[in-house]
Amino acid sequence: MKRSLCILTILIAFTAAAARPAAAQNRYIVQTTGGLGSVLNLCSLLGCQVKGSLDGTLGQTFLVTSAGNLVTGILTFAEQLLGITSIEADLLLPMPLPHVSSIPYGLYDTSPVNYFGSVVWHGYAAQPATQIIRLEDAQNGFRISGSGIVAVIDTGVDVNHPVLYPVLLPGYDFTRNQPGASEWLDVPSLQGATTSSSADEQPAFVQQQSVAVLDQQSVAVLDGGPYAAFGHGTMTSGLVHLVAPKAKILPLKAFTSSGTGYLSNIVAALYYAVQNHANVINMSFDLTSSSPALNQAVSKANKAGVVLVAAAGNENTSSAVYPAAFNDHVIGVASTTDWDARSSFSNYGTTDVWIAAPGEYVISTYPGGTYASASGTSFSSPLVAGTAALLLSAKEGSLNQSQAAGALSHGRLLTPDLNHGRLDVYQAVSAWVNSSGSTSTSGSGSCLLLCL
Repeated sequence: MKRSLCILTILIAFTAAAARPAAAQNRYIVQTTGGLGSVLNLCSLLGCQVKGSLDGTLGQTFLVTSAGNLVTGILTFAEQLLGITSIEADLLLPMPLPHVSSIPYGLYDTSPVNYFGSVVWHGYAAQPATQIIRLEDAQNGFRISGSGIVAVIDTGVDVNHPVLYPVLLPGYDFTRNQPGASEWLDVPSLQGATTSSSADEQPAFVQQQSVAVLDQQSVAVLDGGPYAAFGHGTMTSGLVHLVAPKAKILPLKAFTSSGTGYLSNIVAALYYAVQNHANVINMSFDLTSSSPALNQAVSKANKAGVVLVAAAGNENTSSAVYPAAFNDHVIGVASTTDWDARSSFSNYGTTDVWIAAPGEYVISTYPGGTYASASGTSFSSPLVAGTAALLLSAKEGSLNQSQAAGALSHGRLLTPDLNHGRLDVYQAVSAWVNSSGSTSTSGSGSCLLLCL
């Protein structure tokens, strides 16, 4: 796995006599019940700076920076009096992926076909994954093509890709704090910004590999370096679109093309998705430890009725990874082969996994108007997120996490370590259509989603 670090802003302070060496700013996420005033008071005591709100108008979660090290974990009596409930370092996420060593046949199958109003490659629309999960049976049998808004927290998207353009919403770039979510901004020939990270911060990564692409003349080289994850968000978005071609996609750029992204950007993206009416959120990333701020953001989204899907991770372990292990609120997704076996790289076990989906040599859209193939739980997760958008279009009324988890549990049973087995879109839609509209089933105890 290749990891790249993001750098923090350097603050240069000048004295009246001469300039002193620049001090690296450490980043922290502060949660409070006292609003902005309590965090300003905290920083007046500790010498930190408030950089902004991470939860919009809620005013409970803030990003602060400090040249010194703030104490995380146990709060002081003074901090508790101010209403501070949590202080944690702003970290980055790791996601390892296996290497794609060959190009699947589907990338050579470039025959144009009409797919719900868009012209796509036949190899994309008819790839093995769609047949395995019985996608066409569900779309045709129930006459559904998806609805609602699916937020994709990732590296951004090719906003001009001809397949995705008709369904893309404007989105937001949290790595630059500006509207839009284009992956192309990370390419130096178009914009030469560079970033890095302080030495004491754990970097976060999206799971990425050497992606197989037939035509790379117009795209960046992917084999490591600052572009190791370039195209990742376009691929996950393309798989959501493959399953639910009429659902809108809200791209939220929380990671750079290097595959790194601050925890604070992910937290902010979750709140943004909820406040911009997303029905489903896809998260193809993982953390090895829990985070109070991430936990609260996930909980708020769950209470708002949003269906949360996350990759289970590619470490071949049953150890908890987050957000998939928030299994009361998140549907964790493992990866299977085209022969219905657990992928050798995929995490497993009911702590992280609710359902599995094909995740090897999956074909999807790629920047530059082309297509690519890759493997990992990151590409299994959007197949499940897209299925949730299909459920929305199959039955009038709202769809919450519990209802989605109950419908998705009607998979093809494989081995116990994959919980409810491999995704069967037809059976999931059928179960939802024939249900009373509510269910006591929840993701509790065994929910795992989304892994690159």
